[in-house]
Amino acid sequence: MRDFKHSLLNYSIKRLLQGIPLIILVVLFSFAIIQFAPGEPISLIAGGDDMTQEQIDYLTEQWGLDQPIHIQMWRYCTKMLRFDLGISYRQARPVLDIILERLPYTLLLLIPSLLIATVIGVSVGVYCATHMHSTGDSVMTVAALTGYSVPLFWVGQMLILIFAMKLSWFPVSGISDLRSQAQGLAKVWDVFLHLVLPGLSLIFSYSAMIIRVMRTKMAEVLQTDFIKTARAKGLPESKVIWGHGLRNALAPVVTVVGMELATMVMGATVVETVFGYPGTGRLIFTAISNRDYPLIAGMFFFISVGVILANVLVDILYAVLDPQVRYN
Repeated sequence: MRDFKHSLLNYSIKRLLQGIPLIILVVLFSFAIIQFAPGEPISLIAGGDDMTQEQIDYLTEQWGLDQPIHIQMWRYCTKMLRFDLGISYRQARPVLDIILERLPYTLLLLIPSLLIATVIGVSVGVYCATHMHSTGDSVMTVAALTGYSVPLFWVGQMLILIFAMKLSWFPVSGISDLRSQAQGLAKVWDVFLHLVLPGLSLIFSYSAMIIRVMRTKMAEVLQTDFIKTARAKGLPESKVIWGHGLRNALAPVVTVVGMELATMVMGATVVETVFGYPGTGRLIFTAISNRDYPLIAGMFFFISVGVILANVLVDILYAVLDPQVRYN
């Protein structure tokens, strides 16, 4: 047991260290976004072109744009190490403050959606694998293929059309009813109703891949010798499937969930825009529309680092689940 913990710790440290060069590349790419983006930075900062030469010179000096490119890059990287993501051109506020204002809303949408999508994907995938070629398996397989193929924005629009416009079961957009003075549980219920449709959009799309992977892997595991041995010993079928088979089939699913994190963050941009949800996804869309390059670069850095760290954690979890992984 001690050797296992020691090897797992070494593996975890190794994966974290491997993420450092990626983070450095992300910082450099964020700097490149600002430097090589179209448009004159000074005009974007000032919000117009009607400026005197004195004003241009003052703003150029204030923002450090008169320095050589390598000096600007060094200053940018050192600021990033202090999590100083710069100042928004349009809002004239620290980028980090703007992101942290919106981040809780995105996490409130993404984390439950990812957890529910994983539970549904694993459960349905196990059902399909244990009922191969049945009617239920065929229906679920078609549904998973549909969820994987249909564009996310179309799913969101259909949910709005059916459940918000036609049936009036859920609100169309936002995070809460601005006209409501509800407090306590009534406020929580109001927020929950606003989360249902964007959450369903993400769940429908991202559970599809998990279902397909889980169905394939579970079907392979159920044909292995150790499963046949467990059945020969007279163990209950539920224990064979959920106790023995599931653990060995989960590792690829963990990898898929890690891969889905990046696409889910990008999917959140689409969903938040469709539903007018005030998260970081909509913030990215607004920043791009306004050509607010420091905010775009800051969001890119923030999301990229988050995805890198999440994938490191997924790799560590994969190592815990799969006994065949070696940590040398």
